[in-house]
Amino acid sequence: MRPLRAVLLGMRCLAPFVLLAALVLPACQSAPAERPDTLVNLATVQSGPRVQADELDGALRRQPGNVALLARRAALRLAAGQPRAALRDATVALDLTDDDDGPLYFLQARALRMLGRLPEALAAARQAGENGFTGPELPLLVGETHLAARDYPAALDNLDRALRLDPDQPAALFYKGLAYAASSDTAQALDYLQAALAREPRQPEILHQLAALYNALRDPGQAARYAALGLRLDTASGALHYDYGRQLELRGLPDSAAWHYRRALALDTTQYGADYRLGLAAAAAHRPAQAAPYLARALRRNPRLPQARALLAEALEAQNQLPAAFAQYRQLVAENPGNPHWTFKAWKVGSRARLLLPDSLRPAPLYYPAPLRPRPRPQAIAPLVPLGGLPPR
Repeated sequence: MRPLRAVLLGMRCLAPFVLLAALVLPACQSAPAERPDTLVNLATVQSGPRVQADELDGALRRQPGNVALLARRAALRLAAGQPRAALRDATVALDLTDDDDGPLYFLQARALRMLGRLPEALAAARQAGENGFTGPELPLLVGETHLAARDYPAALDNLDRALRLDPDQPAALFYKGLAYAASSDTAQALDYLQAALAREPRQPEILHQLAALYNALRDPGQAARYAALGLRLDTASGALHYDYGRQLELRGLPDSAAWHYRRALALDTTQYGADYRLGLAAAAAHRPAQAAPYLARALRRNPRLPQARALLAEALEAQNQLPAAFAQYRQLVAENPGNPHWTFKAWKVGSRARLLLPDSLRPAPLYYPAPLRPRPRPQAIAPLVPLGGLPPR
């Protein structure tokens, strides 16, 4: 039998190896399977005012008469671009409340303005003012509504009132600049638009209006500056691409301008100025097949574009589209009564167009009477005196 001291000494020598085995064995075993981290698909995450408004539906089903919830949902619907739903909520809230509520009338006015119902929006804004809504947003809304209605003196009065309440309101300065531009006061318009830009330097719409004004003044240097700044902020703006193309055309670079005009139309089909400029360029280059669609689209947006209808009629005639050309010439005769050139062209093209129809469908020829002119009145013929005097009796 071994002595106790020898046994203890042996255990002391084996202790480091036992500790090492205790540390190594767990590492040799298979680690438990870890659950992989899964990232949330941000494309499926919905947020914003539309979602917040939808989340209020359940609360309103439980409390259908809660005016505060209705007003909150109406404001969210407006922010989400749903004016019809916002107007419905604001109207229901006004019907439920006993006291006239100025903020609710203001919400109603905003919804009506977004729907383009300008007289009703002004009436609701008046009700908001009479019922205690006194913030600068009210005269700003009224001024912008008068601006949309082309009542420029009333717009300027209300925008001045908004600026007295909030002198640094960039929207009021911007709309005041637009009102002065529409009133042909270009110097005042530039001052107010630049003041609005100083307070909102990253607003592409202000830069677009400044570029458009400088293009109208035929100052391509300033127009290029503001249009380039705007395109850095919003590369998908069709209006800013048109502004940049226009200043290139004023500089004598038609090919580069045409690229920006086509880009503007690809981004925003309502940019009829780009259609008009491309149509003019195609007509000047004697390419009627390209000019006709551009000019037709531009005239649908603005029937008063200079020379556009005449160039369209000639382009259609050059392509032998006689019925369409005849319709444009008749419109030119209606717009320029008594003009002998358009009267003759309408008669000539109309006669050629009727020859294309079968006999059973051919209408009677049209005659355009010449303008009435007063005919000179013939003088009375003096009685003749017989030769040799009167015969004797």
